[in-house]
Amino acid sequence: MTLPRQQDRYAVMGVSLRSPAIRDALALQDFNYHTIERSPYNDIARCITCLVDVGFAREDRERILATMAAPEVSLVSLTITEKGYCHKNGQLDANHPDILHDIENPATPISAPGFIAAALARRRAAGTAPFTCLSCDNLANNGRLLSAVVSGFATLTDPALAAWIRAEARFPVSMVDRIVPATTEDDRAYVARLVGGTDRAPVIHEPFWQWVLEDEFGPMGRPDFAHVGVQMVTDVTPYETMKLRCLNGSHTALALLGQLHGKQLISEAIADPLLAGFINTLWSQEIIPSVTVPQGEDITAYCRALNERFSNPRIIHQIAQIAKDTSQKLPPRILAPLAENLKAGRSVLCLCLVIAGWLAFVRQKQVARQRLHDPLAKTIAEIIAATPNGDGYVRAMLGLDEVFNQVIASHDTVITEVTRWYRQIDADGVAACLKEAVNLDGDSNNGSARQ
Repeated sequence: MTLPRQQDRYAVMGVSLRSPAIRDALALQDFNYHTIERSPYNDIARCITCLVDVGFAREDRERILATMAAPEVSLVSLTITEKGYCHKNGQLDANHPDILHDIENPATPISAPGFIAAALARRRAAGTAPFTCLSCDNLANNGRLLSAVVSGFATLTDPALAAWIRAEARFPVSMVDRIVPATTEDDRAYVARLVGGTDRAPVIHEPFWQWVLEDEFGPMGRPDFAHVGVQMVTDVTPYETMKLRCLNGSHTALALLGQLHGKQLISEAIADPLLAGFINTLWSQEIIPSVTVPQGEDITAYCRALNERFSNPRIIHQIAQIAKDTSQKLPPRILAPLAENLKAGRSVLCLCLVIAGWLAFVRQKQVARQRLHDPLAKTIAEIIAATPNGDGYVRAMLGLDEVFNQVIASHDTVITEVTRWYRQIDADGVAACLKEAVNLDGDSNNGSARQ
């Protein structure tokens, strides 16, 4: 969250919802840390000094809420991943364990919607204008989703507060694009040598960045984002769709099919001719046709640039990290373009292979008794245990209404293609499927099933 402005600068307080580790690490270095811009050729280190405090939600609750309620605070931003929104199909999941806790204990929240609602309740009671709530997560219409879960939570605990939030608070939509791999111990040791001192929380990132913001902020205003290169627009949707489908969709495809193909890093996966050919076909034949391109953007050049970004061998981006929580990533990244292509009569062969890859990936994890990092892990394990491998398993997984809507789950082309790809992965391996998908999709003029 942004704190009082000093000499046209904003200070920032961070909040960790799940772990005290980042708070404890940063507190030892006065909350300063380094970012390392890593190109294929060199590294550029920068010391970040705007962070002045970090709180852990379950231990520093009162300090966090008091700061959020302070009249000087104008902006609360979120980067908490999809599952942090405690939603189901775009609305608050009232049965989520954290939400159940917060409904019973609204003054001592543990969830992000609960914290925001509690802080806004304090501001309303004090006659203070609401802060702007800015989601920076990879979610379609992220601001609208955040508005829905926060006002939905308030409706269950204080309907008058919910009405005030809907009338007064602002939830702009954003799109943020920069590849930032998880920091490793090797990274920390390297940064210590590079900057000449210990940094327990450095951030490694690629040179590229893009931030698009809906210019819809509350009465307390906003920093001059445009001055530092942020694109301020009236409608983020086309930028968001292009990024979610082109970048995030191909990331998910590389993560799932890459692991089945024995790869561990994005740079390794995109260097493989079969995976690279598949991703280029996925972009050109099935994703680009589904995107309404923002004015002034060249989507073909955008995808070429993505290929170069993925190929950076010095960005150590584990595809296992990208494969986490796939059940929540599939709808905006893979299923949304699939639905539009079905409606338009375009090919969906590659997109169906990604779905089949997910089914094979989660079953492989279960059979190997490896942990599946996914909110639906328990449900998926139950399906695998109850369903013999094969067509019945595919239909059962397509029946997950938390992932697949009824139109997609019951569509003959989807059922046929996902089933056939799944059979082929099982029988011949993913390499044969990748090769066949490129040839089939290149020859396909519609979304009909293979003959």
